[in-house]
Amino acid sequence: MLEYVDRRESDCYKWDSEGAKGCLPLWVADMDFAAAKPIREAMQHRLDHGVFGYSIVPQANYDAVASWFERRHGWKGINNTNLLYTTAVVPAVSAIFAALELRMAEYRRKAGKPTVNEPLRILTFTPAYNCFFSCIENMGCELVPSPLVLRNNRFEIDWEDVERKAIDADVFLLCNPHNPTGRVWSRDELERLAAIMRKEHLFVLSDEIHCEFAFPGHTYTPFANIAIDDLDFCVCMSASKAFNIAGLLCATIYVPNKELFAQINHALEIHEVNGLNPFGLVAQVAAYNESEAWLDELNAYVYDNFCYMRDFLKAELPMLQLHETEGTYLGWVNIAALGISAEQFCRDLAREAKVLFNPSEMYGAEHYIRINLATSHEVLAEALQRTKDYINKII
Repeated sequence: MLEYVDRRESDCYKWDSEGAKGCLPLWVADMDFAAAKPIREAMQHRLDHGVFGYSIVPQANYDAVASWFERRHGWKGINNTNLLYTTAVVPAVSAIFAALELRMAEYRRKAGKPTVNEPLRILTFTPAYNCFFSCIENMGCELVPSPLVLRNNRFEIDWEDVERKAIDADVFLLCNPHNPTGRVWSRDELERLAAIMRKEHLFVLSDEIHCEFAFPGHTYTPFANIAIDDLDFCVCMSASKAFNIAGLLCATIYVPNKELFAQINHALEIHEVNGLNPFGLVAQVAAYNESEAWLDELNAYVYDNFCYMRDFLKAELPMLQLHETEGTYLGWVNIAALGISAEQFCRDLAREAKVLFNPSEMYGAEHYIRINLATSHEVLAEALQRTKDYINKII
């Protein structure tokens, strides 16, 4: 069922943007596989209607989201009264920050913190998805970074650092599973995080857009299954990553607090990110109701790609270190042994070998590259071979 598509000359950002033409692009986090057949058929049916005006969100979409997360992830209770629709997760995060500005005086009073007019303080793990940084900056908020620490070849939480910084923060921005390190947070880790945030009266905003990608031996746990009534939180999710439909602009926000639900809904209206594409709506329903087998095949394929990359690096490029990856479709590789910055390495590799990776500086880290594994075995193998040939020339 999985079908690789040559995306060149399709106005594709990943393959056709300036600097990408002629390269093998394993950078931008979307996939090189055609959407599942039920999704395409649903979109064709909508296309045949012939009119593409403004759309409401039909009940079928709420039902599809609720059914999917309950049967696949054991998350119950999603319904029309706690689910908001928006165009994408990134604008959702910005709108949520705007809504939370109205509530911070209340949260700070509960925690015994000063309620003076200060920027919203956002605690998050670093390295972090680069758009987290831009959302925080663009909304006039203050970044409170808590660096993950490397132990036994795996990134882990520095609990002392989180506990210390939570005292003066307002919001904890979680990425579950984590981009770019590929950690799939365990239930125990999430429960410990929730306990800290509850104690210090932090609001938790959990971005769970990568939730469908967990490697064998690891399980995604919805933060909503951890939180209890006295912890304020919301969850952003979308079918876009899992089903390769990001361009259709359809995402959801789970908000169990009724007052905050209204405030976030208002913020979405102010930011004008609440109008949805009719194709995105029908694609979401088809993804969640009819495309589970396709997703299972995709997950197996991505894991095979990860295993191939792991074995290739171990045998052919042992100076590069691939830390333990538990999920997502992103490899996080340490290149410190090469003695150059990740930005310089990626620039030189693109110019000399025509391979594109993401440098870690954009995620707030040094000496790493992020490799997108959601492509064909052949593209991945060729990109790794070119990378090996280039490194052998410079060392």
